[in-house]
Amino acid sequence: MANRREFIAAAGAMSLAGGLSVRGASGKKAPLRYLQIGTGHPHANKLEVYAESGDWEVVGIVEEDPALLESAKKSALYGKFPFLTLEEALKIPDLRVIGVETEVRDLLRYARVAVEAGCHVHLDKPAGSSLGEYRELMKLADEKSLVVQMGFMYRFNPAVQLLHRMLEAGWLGEVFETHAVMSKVIPQRDRETLDEFAGGTMFELGCHIIDLTVSVLGKPDKVVPFPRRSLDSPGDTLMDNMLAVLEYPKATATVRTTGLEVEGFSRRHFTVCGTGGTFHIQPLDRPVVTLSLTEERRFGDGGRVFPKGTSEVTFEKPYGRYTGDAADLAAIVRGEKENPYPSEHDLTVQETVLAAAAME
Repeated sequence: MANRREFIAAAGAMSLAGGLSVRGASGKKAPLRYLQIGTGHPHANKLEVYAESGDWEVVGIVEEDPALLESAKKSALYGKFPFLTLEEALKIPDLRVIGVETEVRDLLRYARVAVEAGCHVHLDKPAGSSLGEYRELMKLADEKSLVVQMGFMYRFNPAVQLLHRMLEAGWLGEVFETHAVMSKVIPQRDRETLDEFAGGTMFELGCHIIDLTVSVLGKPDKVVPFPRRSLDSPGDTLMDNMLAVLEYPKATATVRTTGLEVEGFSRRHFTVCGTGGTFHIQPLDRPVVTLSLTEERRFGDGGRVFPKGTSEVTFEKPYGRYTGDAADLAAIVRGEKENPYPSEHDLTVQETVLAAAAME
């Protein structure tokens, strides 16, 4: 399995064959048509990002669950757009991308419909509980030269982007350790919803930081899950306190996630340790980096100097989830860049998620 640095290098060296940007008379790029299927996913309100972006024209929403449809029609966000049947939606001229934001159990089914209709897909996470079904989806998308972009929310985090730039430059040396934590307090009503899947918090939350881990170290040789249930509640069997250890030839990675940690958002972090330095992001949602280097470093473009020893790196603008994802997907669909997360990477992530969540 190629590691994340090789994916980035390949993406930078290639362009998507046959892609052309369509421009209006003014020279401005015409917006791409975007349809959302589903409103039941916890992150379905990312539709607002597409609505506010000049890259996209939101053409409507499909919601086939009667209760969710009734609720969505009362929503200040969803109520701005026409509600369509699936049949109506798939007949929209020049529809390019479908965002699948259903409840997790239905994600792969609707993603398959979108790909069969010839559309690129933004697919929210996790990618279902069936690795076989997901493999079939990605194989079909590859055959049709379509992109299925996964909705892991830290890929375009500026701290994560800086981390990969430093890894590409070799500043951190040989990576021998990563560790990641992503936790929060999950209220009872949400625990009951998440309890549908045996993978608990690792399946629901841990998938985001497993994506980060695989992006640095690639496919693990072995995954050892440590599922635990720490809160006893009647009628609730949610695995709410989970750890996984990922083994590599010269490195180990730990991934921890719970639904019990008070102020867990503030302690969400991702750390990469190498022989040349340590890169620690905390918190992930409003990133600040603590960077330790064995020697002073500077990128060749004449940018900031990163001193020897330990320093802090901050970012001027607050990190907005999914803004980078939406912009990246538009560039890929227009043929302006190669997909930096090909199906091989996403399949490895999902395989690792299921193993770490003890769902194999």
